[in-house]
Amino acid sequence: MAGQQPIPFNRSALVGRELEYVREAMLGGHTSSGGPFSRRASALLAQETGAQEVLLTTSCTSALELSAMLLDLQPGDTVIVPSFTFTTTALAFARQGARIVFCDIEPHTLGLDPGHVAALLEDSVRAVVPVHYAGVACDIGGLRTALADRPDVSIIEDNAHGLFGRWHGRPLGSLGRMAALSFHETKNIVCGEGGALLVNDGADVDRARVLYDKGTNRRSFLLGQVDKYSWQDTGSSFGLADTLAAQLTAQLERCDVIQARRRTVFEAYADALASSAPEHDLRLPVVPDGCEPAHHMFYVLAPDQQTRDAVLAAMRADGIQSTFHYVPLHSSVAGRRFSASTTDCPVTDDISGRLLRLPFYNDLSADDVERVVASLLRALCHHTR
Repeated sequence: MAGQQPIPFNRSALVGRELEYVREAMLGGHTSSGGPFSRRASALLAQETGAQEVLLTTSCTSALELSAMLLDLQPGDTVIVPSFTFTTTALAFARQGARIVFCDIEPHTLGLDPGHVAALLEDSVRAVVPVHYAGVACDIGGLRTALADRPDVSIIEDNAHGLFGRWHGRPLGSLGRMAALSFHETKNIVCGEGGALLVNDGADVDRARVLYDKGTNRRSFLLGQVDKYSWQDTGSSFGLADTLAAQLTAQLERCDVIQARRRTVFEAYADALASSAPEHDLRLPVVPDGCEPAHHMFYVLAPDQQTRDAVLAAMRADGIQSTFHYVPLHSSVAGRRFSASTTDCPVTDDISGRLLRLPFYNDLSADDVERVVASLLRALCHHTR
């Protein structure tokens, strides 16, 4: 509206000692990976998730790539991923030579559909990569049932949205063999760009450290287990700079404050839209029993794509940067190139065309929420006249 400041989709915030810690890291003489703040951040994440090892990475993408390397994928191996996700959920495994099998999502949590997973299981499948969309656990119980007779198939959680979410009391990120986290500026906990691999199986720890340290046994050397280190295996340079780990540490130390703020924003949207949603055939996020959401985002599902697109345009004209989300991977150029076979994902196609994300960040005020909701409802009313 005229005279009002635009409301961005996302805005990062300082919540604690970020600037102090970054300065300390820069003056402390260790700004590369593996420094004191990296150790502090890793310890906080291990405490939260129960992981056997936490390896800070430059991004969630690189964490997924490290998990793919640990799988030792062979020619002909396949990995099942949801079609409704960001490209790197699939790309990380395609880079290691796997063929991708795209799975549909179920319409409630928007996580991968265990029934479709069961139908897609073949001897070639080595891993399934569930995404906890919007920080709400996917149907882990159903997925475990689908994989009950396939102990050779690993669950690798793409937990980019889900840090601090829970499934029946268990932290998201602790439910698979490994899990990838994101600290991109759009996430709950941020350091500009960063990630982590949670290693939950102790049998993976030693090799994960070698691959993480450019294929060397440097970690064993630092622990005093060997008198020198050398090239041992494949690997790459995955480590997060300690200056970024300093920002991450400050954010993790204030995670309770961050999560409380985000829960307040989520509940404000839900309360404001609860009574109007039915008349506009608008669906709000679903949180199943036994799930504690991470409050990563707030989205609505419009009745059809035409309505979604019209509402999106009207809200942007009001200075409100709402947006859509994933374009289905199974029908993308690269998706067709790297897929093992053609799969139908009708729920993904439907949801992708109807989903609209509302502005969501720590410092979004009650007045801003009211303005976003008013713009959304005004656009819906105008479209349906």
